Amino acid sequence: MRKYAKRINNLSGLSQILIDLKPRRCDSDVYINQKMDVTELCKYMENKKKKNEDITIFHAFMTAIGKLYYNKPYLNRFIANRHIYEHNDIVISFVAKVAFNEEAEEMMILVKIDENDNIDTISKKILDKVNAIRNKKEDKKGANNVIDIIGKLPNIIRIPIVGLFKWFDKIGFLPSSFIEDNLYYSSLIVSNLGSIHCGAIYHNITNFGNASGLATMGEIREEEVLINGKKEKRKICEFGINLDERIADGYYFVKSVQLLQYIFDHPKLLEEDANKKIEIK
Repeated sequence: MRKYAKRINNLSGLSQILIDLKPRRCDSDVYINQKMDVTELCKYMENKKKKNEDITIFHAFMTAIGKLYYNKPYLNRFIANRHIYEHNDIVISFVAKVAFNEEAEEMMILVKIDENDNIDTISKKILDKVNAIRNKKEDKKGANNVIDIIGKLPNIIRIPIVGLFKWFDKIGFLPSSFIEDNLYYSSLIVSNLGSIHCGAIYHNITNFGNASGLATMGEIREEEVLINGKKEKRKICEFGINLDERIADGYYFVKSVQLLQYIFDHPKLLEEDANKKIEIK
């Protein structure tokens, strides 16, 4: 019994056998490299900026992903101890530096996407959390604090403690203090590499925790693309996505990527409730 998720029963025989053949998440890693057209999204964000709204492209990406997960619920699943579960909530996580320099400490940040959230409310959630750690308005808590304590212990003590935590994680009895603010206990881990002028990369998912995916977003660049036989300059962003192939089939993943592109092409959707069903026209 896992208090943060519900177990999914009545799996097909193929789905269960796949889990048995590949019981570890890191052995079930699939890679998706996708260049997404974000031209319309960039236009939308420019209009937002004219209204002096403190909303970034990363906030828009987070909102789009939240809507995607509500519309494609299989993405919000994970495998643990050879059983498949679905998260009770949609939570997107990322790592933020407390200051913009190489030596600055990193903190894990989790953002819960509620059913009635939209780009404005999600942007506020992100800004509040990031500003709180950068302005030191709140003390470390949850996993950020636990990791700080355990990580400084000598090997002879730290290694068996970490092993014990891994076993608790496997059987679903990890203490709440280690789950809170732990990015490995989220629906998806994201990294905005475009903010440091870097391209998208593939980043492995781990056996620890229950995050079945990790997505990186590269820098937005202008590229010439062929549309209806004519060359056009478009704003393109590369995504590097790693997913646990056991949570859904390839067709489901492809349809999910197509839906994400549809949201980018129709950015006004970001103003609607996150859980609103999207019908591709």
